[in-house]
Amino acid sequence: MRKIKTGKLTPNKKLVKIGQLAEMFDVLPSTINFYTREGLLPEAGRSRGGYRLYDPEKALAALNKIESLQFKKRLSISEIKKLL
Repeated sequence: MRKIKTGKLTPNKKLVKIGQLAEMFDVLPSTINFYTREGLLPEAGRSRGGYRLYDPEKALAALNKIESLQFKKRLSISEIKKLL
């Protein structure tokens, strides 16, 4: 399991953009985009500029679950979709 940079989480539940979320979870932004497109990671909304926004706590919990199912249980993305 990846070590999450929890120091970047804010207690006021500020929504974050893809790049910020990717940095928190130590993955590429394309990974976040992929999980969002596949319906595994729901966005919390959009900014005025059209950027996808995520609740960091919910997103990081979802990313941990996805990673656990994908790497520890060796499930495919389609199998994970069925479970979530």
